[in-house]
Amino acid sequence: MSNTGNVVGGHKANINNPNTSEESKEHSRQVLDQEYDGGDIQTSSNSDEGKNPNNVAGGLKATLKNPNVSDEAKQSAQERLDNQ
Repeated sequence: MSNTGNVVGGHKANINNPNTSEESKEHSRQVLDQEYDGGDIQTSSNSDEGKNPNNVAGGLKATLKNPNVSDEAKQSAQERLDNQ
């Protein structure tokens, strides 16, 4: 069984690749539109379900201390920590 996120990501990459043919890009657009709601899908990797809560908390805390992370991302991380 294929990982849906990888399949969608591959088709999106193909569409944006200047080295692929228009025929190939059109095929990717059709697959995304017909099978993956235009590529706008919710995958389990977007949630914390099934993940070790201590690892998630550690990642969120690291986000708060990382100077290369935007204030918006830090605020989101703080909100997620507060809701755990």
